[in-house]
Amino acid sequence: MKVYLQYPWKFSDSPYYRYLTTNSSKEIEYLNVHQGKGVITSKNKFSIMLKIKSILRAILGIVKIPYITLTGKGNYDLIHCCHCLSLNKTPWVVDVEHYWNFASSSNISYSNIGKKRIKKFLKNPNCKRILAWSKDCKNTIIKNMEDKDIINKIEVVYPAIPLPQINKIKKNTITLLFVARYFESKGGNEVLKIFDTLCNDEVKGIIISDVPEEIKKQHPKIKFYNLMPQEEVFKFMEQADIFVYPGYSDTFGFALLEAMSFGLPIVTAKGFAKKEIVEGCGFVVDNNNLIKAVKYFIDKPLMRNIMGNKGRREIEYGKFSIGERNNKMLKIYGECLK
Repeated sequence: MKVYLQYPWKFSDSPYYRYLTTNSSKEIEYLNVHQGKGVITSKNKFSIMLKIKSILRAILGIVKIPYITLTGKGNYDLIHCCHCLSLNKTPWVVDVEHYWNFASSSNISYSNIGKKRIKKFLKNPNCKRILAWSKDCKNTIIKNMEDKDIINKIEVVYPAIPLPQINKIKKNTITLLFVARYFESKGGNEVLKIFDTLCNDEVKGIIISDVPEEIKKQHPKIKFYNLMPQEEVFKFMEQADIFVYPGYSDTFGFALLEAMSFGLPIVTAKGFAKKEIVEGCGFVVDNNNLIKAVKYFIDKPLMRNIMGNKGRREIEYGKFSIGERNNKMLKIYGECLK
């Protein structure tokens, strides 16, 4: 079965599609894979990408047009639209992490004309399935579309990642880790407070993000690293003990899954889909309880191990496992072609 991945932009920097295509079922061949290689970690490329997207989003915002694509003719059986809608008159599915991601901004997707346009595409008989990344995502589509035909097309298919091998080095200190490309919107300033409060000779704090130099100078107890390739980030996760990630702006936090895959207990702030992801693998708390939750894990090594191991099992065998995701995708794709 050949499935063409169609992106709203020339490329996609979401890790979702890299994990989808590099760990797919043997019965599925994904096309246009080279444009979904994963997260951009080059600071210059990342900056350029943001500028280009901001210009295009401003244009789309004026005319209130959602992400609409047209896939050229080719040797494929099905189109998988990545956060976009298709003009094609052949079968297609769309995956999305939140209702508003059908457009470049909530200003478009929540406007009356934006909703009408999105609904028209999702009701189209050629749109066979709407793949929601979470139950919370499914609920946002239901709430905004209020259409039985569309609701019947929605299926929750959780993202999945492979389980890495771990070779932890024994040490006498505890390492707190925060990783994010967007420092402020992911809760970086709150992490600074947490690390400043809890870090000492026995507790180390590491931040991997695009942090302004003036901020780094103000927090000498914290070790800062610039954005780096994912393979290098994983080396830090492998040796960390607790993953601290408020993730305020997340609609789905892949960093949470990656931390779980390395057996890290998680402390995160309440927000969209967080409970679905972190349930049993850490704490999802109010902002004013983040420090308390991190300190709990510092003081309770047994609970760190219990919740960290629960996260590993969820990635290996549970709803975020490659096997679970592949079985669902194969079943859905097959049904769409009947």
